[in-house]
Amino acid sequence: MKKTIVAFSRVHPSMLLPYEEKYNIILLTPEHGDIDAQFRAAIHKAHGLIGGNRRLGKVELESAKNLEIISSISVGYDNYDLDYLNSRKIMLTNTPDVLNETTADLAFALILATARRIPELDAWVKEGGWTKSIDESQFGCDVHGKALGIIGLGKIGAAIARRGRLGFGMSVLYSGNSRKPDLEQELGAQYVSQEVLLRTSDFVCPVVPLTSKTRGLIGTQEFAQMKQNGILINISRGPVVDEEALIKALEAKAIRGAGLDVYVREPLPDSKLFKMRNVVTVPHIGSATEETRNAMAARALGNLLMGLEGQRPRDLVNPEVLCGNR
Repeated sequence: MKKTIVAFSRVHPSMLLPYEEKYNIILLTPEHGDIDAQFRAAIHKAHGLIGGNRRLGKVELESAKNLEIISSISVGYDNYDLDYLNSRKIMLTNTPDVLNETTADLAFALILATARRIPELDAWVKEGGWTKSIDESQFGCDVHGKALGIIGLGKIGAAIARRGRLGFGMSVLYSGNSRKPDLEQELGAQYVSQEVLLRTSDFVCPVVPLTSKTRGLIGTQEFAQMKQNGILINISRGPVVDEEALIKALEAKAIRGAGLDVYVREPLPDSKLFKMRNVVTVPHIGSATEETRNAMAARALGNLLMGLEGQRPRDLVNPEVLCGNR
């Protein structure tokens, strides 16, 4: 009997065509109506799921009696109830490394856009505000030569640090669970406490996964420790930053500004952040380039097929479910 693959998002049909003889493939598309309804109708058939940006736990998967593996087209996996998946012996995979450089590009785009007030001044010009030579009210701040503070110097954090150090002559400070001697040598990065990083960095960039320890990592106390002309950049996960505390810090001018790709709720409904000129907001586009999304989907598909074919997937998040069987 053929196993069934349900592709619920982020997979182009052409990627699945070569496998139609071996597997039953159900591709959920807006053309066929409500995606959630399609998912509920198909889930009981699924041996494998592939896609991203969908919360999956007991409620959503209880009827998926045949499910063996979920292949997430993402790096983070906080959308999945890992305890429940483990209890069901369902494999979960993700797509690390593929998006490191692309996400670092976005982080630096937010640094530049926020420091030089690009979206704000673009709108000002288009609205007819540029009627004479600019003055100090349109000035931004320099990026080159400034201090870049990275909380969590993993692969994405290191890619951001390289852009800052090698491209803009920035000094790099970092905090985290462990030191990175190679990066200290390569980039002159300084390992400091988070408090020192916050007090001395011009740009603060948390690059950490969302866990119980990192939820609310940057809040009222941390904003009070930052420089008054400091800028927060968040490309990790929304709940890493206390959004209400951020809004209060911005309103009180306790910090200079913020560049945000992620939020506590996504999509984010109407927010005070949208009305603040010193905040750059983009809709969680860290990996959103054609090249990177295609590469992520291809890697996720490889993980899925390995799992369905009895092999250990390359990017297995929960190896404990195998219990030595693969």
